[in-house]
This record gives sequence, C-alpha cells and structure tokens, in this order.
Amino acid sequence: MADDQHEEVSKKVSAEEEIRRGITVMRRVVQGRSRGIILDVCWNNQGQLIEPNGRTLTSFIGALVRNEIPITCDDWRNKELNESKEKIWSEIKRCFNIEEERRGFCMKLAGKLLRGFRTFLSSKFLKDADGNFVDAELPKKYESLISAEEWEAFKSKRQDPVFQRISATNRERASSPAYPYRKGRVGYGRLEQSMLQKEESSETSLPAHVLWKEARVGKSGVPQEEVLHVYQKCEELSQSLSPDDTKGILSRALDVPEYSGRVRGKGFGVTPTSLSIKKGKAPSNRELHARLEAMQAELDALRREREASASTVYRDASDKNSINCTFQPNIPEGISHCQLYLSSPYYRMVGKGKVHNVSGVLLHTRELPAGCLKVSVDIAVEPNAALPYPSDDSDATTVHEAVGSFVAWPTNLICVGYETPTKSKSKDNAIPRHTESTVSRKELQENEVSNASAQQKKEVSNASARVKSSGAKKTVARKKPTTKYRSCLRTFLEMTDIPTGGVRNVHMEVGIFGFDYDQMIGNEDFMQVFGHEEIGVNVVNTYIRFLYDKLMRPNGLDESFGFLAPATVNLGLILNRPDTVTEYVLRILMDNKDAEKLFFIPFNTGGHWLLLAINPIREIVYYLDSLGNDWTTYPDMKVLIDTVLQAFRAQRDIQTSRRGANSITWIKVACPQQRNQIDCGYFMLRFMRDTLALGRLMIPTDYFEEFKCAFYTKDQVDEIKEEWCQFMIELNVFS
Repeated sequence: MADDQHEEVSKKVSAEEEIRRGITVMRRVVQGRSRGIILDVCWNNQGQLIEPNGRTLTSFIGALVRNEIPITCDDWRNKELNESKEKIWSEIKRCFNIEEERRGFCMKLAGKLLRGFRTFLSSKFLKDADGNFVDAELPKKYESLISAEEWEAFKSKRQDPVFQRISATNRERASSPAYPYRKGRVGYGRLEQSMLQKEESSETSLPAHVLWKEARVGKSGVPQEEVLHVYQKCEELSQSLSPDDTKGILSRALDVPEYSGRVRGKGFGVTPTSLSIKKGKAPSNRELHARLEAMQAELDALRREREASASTVYRDASDKNSINCTFQPNIPEGISHCQLYLSSPYYRMVGKGKVHNVSGVLLHTRELPAGCLKVSVDIAVEPNAALPYPSDDSDATTVHEAVGSFVAWPTNLICVGYETPTKSKSKDNAIPRHTESTVSRKELQENEVSNASAQQKKEVSNASARVKSSGAKKTVARKKPTTKYRSCLRTFLEMTDIPTGGVRNVHMEVGIFGFDYDQMIGNEDFMQVFGHEEIGVNVVNTYIRFLYDKLMRPNGLDESFGFLAPATVNLGLILNRPDTVTEYVLRILMDNKDAEKLFFIPFNTGGHWLLLAINPIREIVYYLDSLGNDWTTYPDMKVLIDTVLQAFRAQRDIQTSRRGANSITWIKVACPQQRNQIDCGYFMLRFMRDTLALGRLMIPTDYFEEFKCAFYTKDQVDEIKEEWCQFMIELNVFS
C-alpha cells in the first residue's frame, strides 16, 4: 500500500515537472520572501550579473516577463508596457536586494528573455523539421500564460511575408557561425567569475579575447584551430598596441563589421560606455548639474572679460587726435601689416591689409569714428562680409569692394602682423609678428579658427578648377586641418539648450533630395562628430547640404550631380517597403531624364555606410565600400536598383535587345579602406566630396588618381568634421 502511494506521488510530481517545464514560476524565491529571506545579488566591475544568485535572478525575471507581458508584444519600448514593467521591477525588489540603478539592466534583460521565449515558441511549435510553418494549436502547458486570441495573433504575425523574409535573413546570418559559442546559458560574466576563482587571481576582469577563446571550448576541453589562430593574433596585437586600444583587439583580429555599441568577448550588459567609466560611484544628476553650472559661470566670466576689454579700448580711443602708439601699445605707431576681423554673427577674420596708426590722420578728409583706426584693405578673405563702417566716398559696402582703398576699422578688431603673399618666408624677408593684441587670449584662438576657415573655404571652392587646369596626376595638396571649429562649435553649444534636449532645424530645399523639409539636429548628432563616433543620417544629410551649398551650386555642378535621401533609400526600407523606395528613386530619375547625371546614394545597411553612384542614362552603378565588400553582400539592394533602372529605361522608351535587357553595369571601385569600425560614414562622405571636387561623371575602377590612397588618414577624416562644424557655425544653429 505504501509502495502504491509512493508510486502515485512520484507520477504526480513527474507530471507537474513536465507541465512546469518552460514556465518556471520560481516558487522557492517567493516562499523565501514570505519567510523574510531577501536574496543578495552580486555584480562584477563591468555591471554584469554573477553568482551567487545571478542565475536565480535571471530565471525569476524570465518567469515574471512571461506572466506579465503578452507574446504579441513586438516593441519592448512601447509605453503601454510601462505599467507591466513597473510591476516586474516591484516584484524583483521585493525578492532581491538590488539597487535602483540596476533597473535599466534588469529591464533590458527582461526584453531579451521575452524575445527568447517568442523564438522558442515559434521554433518548437510552429515549424517542422524542415523549417516550414505549421498551424499548431496552443500547447496545453502554456494555456495559463497565453490566451487563445494571443496565440492566433502570434501565429498570424509569423505567417506575414515581411516577417518571414526578415526571419529568413536573420536565420541565414546565424546559421553557421565561424566561431560558435559553446558554454550554453553560462554567459560571459559568470564564465569570467569561474575562471578567476579557478585561477585564484586577484584581478577583477580578464581581457576580452581570453574570455572569447574560453567561451568556444566545448566538452573536449580543446579549442578549435581557427579559434586558437584568432587568439594568437590577439596576443600579438596586445603587444604592439597601447593600453588604450586593447578594448578593440578582438574586433581587429576577427576583422569583421561591428555594430554600434557592441563589445566583443564581454557578453550581455557591457557597452563601450560602461567600459570607459572609472571605478567608483558614477556622478549623480545633481553633481553633473553643478558641473554644468560651473562651466556656464566660467563662460559668462570670459564673455564679460572680453566685453570689458573692448569697452576699455573704445574709451581709450575716444580722443581722435590721441590715437597713436602711446595709447595703443599693441599697435605700433606708423604703418603695420594687420588682419581684419568682424565679431558678428561670429568672430572671424574677413580681410588683410595695413593699419595706419598715425596721430591726426584723416579718412577722406574726415575724422575717424570713435574707437577706429584707418586701414587699407589688401586681401578680401571673406569678400561678401559687410564693412563695419561703409565708405561714403567710394560707395564700398563689402570687404571685396574696399580692396585697394582706405576704410575705418574698430581698433579691437585689428590684429597686427602677418606675412604678405609676395614676401619670401626666409629669415631676411620675414615680417616680425607681434605676440599680443588688444583682444583676449580666447579671441586670438578664434582668430586662428577664422584664418583656417578662409583657407579651407578657398580650397574647397577652387578644388575643381585647380585639378582641371593642372592636368597633372598628383595628389591634391591639402592643408592639415585643425580642431578649432569643433572646439568653437562645442563652446557655442554649451550656451544653448541643445545639450539638455533642444533641437535645431536645418532647411533642406527641394533641389537636394527632391522634396522640401527641415532636418532636425540635436545633441546626439553633435556628439557623434565631437567624439568620433559612428555618424547617423542627420549628420550625413547636413553634410550633403554643405556639399550642395559650397561645391555644387557655386560651380554649376547641380546640373551634373544629384543626391538621393539616405533616410528613404536604405536596406531596412528595401526589405520592408520596397515599393516606396522604388517609387521615390524612379521619380527622381524621371525628373532628370533629359540630361546625363550622376546620383549619389549614401546607403546604410543597418550598421554600415557605403556609397552608390548611379548614372541612369548609361545604366552604370558605381559601388564604393570602405570595408571591401561587393554588392553581392546585399542582394536585395542590387535587385531594387536593377529594377528601378529597367523601369527608367522602359519609361524613356529605350529599345534594347533581349540580350541587353539585363546589361546594367555594376562597377566595384577600389576606394580607400577603413582601418576601424567607425569611419565608414566619414569615408563615404569623402567619396562624394572627392568626386565633386573633380567634377567627373565617371569614377575609375581604381579610384581617382588625384585622391588615390590605401586609406584616408586621421587628418583627412578630421577635415570632414571641420567642414561640417564650420558649416554649422555659418548656419548659426546655436542661436
């Protein structure tokens, strides 16, 4: 009798275990809470869950999210889930001793576990052995978690053609990994913990490539030869790179494209930002606010100091007969070479000339305005800049119109000393340069910025003419860029609401992308350029506006070149809404069907920028990829472009033979190659810039001789940043 009862109980327990498989409820955690047992949770120094209780918390979160969030939820960021998320977090805090700042990690983990649960349901019940869809009934053991309506909606979503296409792409991408992970559900954080405990090491973390190798060791205990090859390459790189670069060693050794924010060999919860945080408690919002106020006060003090300096100069110069070296110690008596500045709308140099600091001097028989000196303008750096005091006698109102004549210029906007273009730079002919002026140190720095601005602007506007006139196959010489515009723009932005969430609009007229709109730009976009991060579509669009304003229209290149909007033509939209992309591209091409034109498409694949340059009349597509891939990497992109060009040909009533119907030519250009995982956007922008600078509709297979190089240098990448920042200043986006 006792044996029969024992067998009956055993069968009952076994059945319950089978039913509960996949729907863990973590009763022991809840029961422990009822007895006053609150479990402690441990984290490593990179913010990952470790033992004790790391696995328990993960399973508990999985049980909560399966109970609280419906499987039909596809967007974890949906605000309608806030109430359920709050309940999940409340339950976690009731059972575990966990800090409030860990909420973000737990919510991200909950979203990951929900996605895993949906994938499990789809693979286990809705697919056969060949991966074909099966119209299955709701599994009985999940009836307590999933309603019949939710299950039908879930199945319907999995039958959607768009979803199946994306799923097939992702499944193919993950089907045969070159270096498969072999540690099951252990995770990198707990794996690292066990390795450190086994070695009895005093270290708190291990290099990413060491963890990566160990995570690919199976039950045999012997890593594959390919894994060892990557590990050895990492070891060699770690000896040759500086400590600041070691975080990217594994990515360099694998030599594969990376996603923004990914840290290889560290696992869930580790980001580039978390790795860069110093040990210790992160600053609170109050501390950050205090720092911001201190910086603001410092900027205000500098501004008041400059204004006080300027007013002093005006007071000292109020007696017009006393303007001489006695009262102007930094402007020597007599005639001196000088640089001429304006302070509105921003501080910059607009011309060069000679200042006449002579007692009792007159300007065209008239006395000089208060606080001014007489100058002769020799060079117009910014020709259209308005004169501070227009000349009544010569009708000159701009710097260009004043070249060769005398005008009045405010004393505090004159900086003495520069070498004239006709003088040799030898010691005998060098003109002495004064080290001080009436402006402050900050203004002198801004003067250098403006000087670079003029040189850069002049170079960009004349690049095409220089190359065409020379005809020589030499690399176009370029002045090494500075970081002055970035520093200047960053200072301006700190005095606005942009760092705290404010945005500005940059107008994009219809001639750029074929439609008129205002491009929003915010703090995240500026930080991408300031911090050398991967640039987004907002930065790309506004740089295209720079190319349109500075290179295309002034030189008449808008008749030969055009752009297609990267926000409308990208891999994501091609996969989800190909008809929308096709309609837009075909409309732009048909609007320009009467003249041969080269259209640039800055193409984003989801984590990488490349450039397509299309000549629709000749049916040629130039493919420029700084990672060295070819168009077969993105077959959907090629199919859409070919389809558009064939439709373009048909609408123009171009007759072609059956053999030539598919004769669209794709050319892979051997363009400069990036050496990291960040520069693809900057390289893509330079490809367009180089092409426009030369003004050619044909891109050679081995790239332009004038710009040919294995890779763009840091200075060449910085030049793109400086041009963008200078253009933002000119647009006055900080106002």
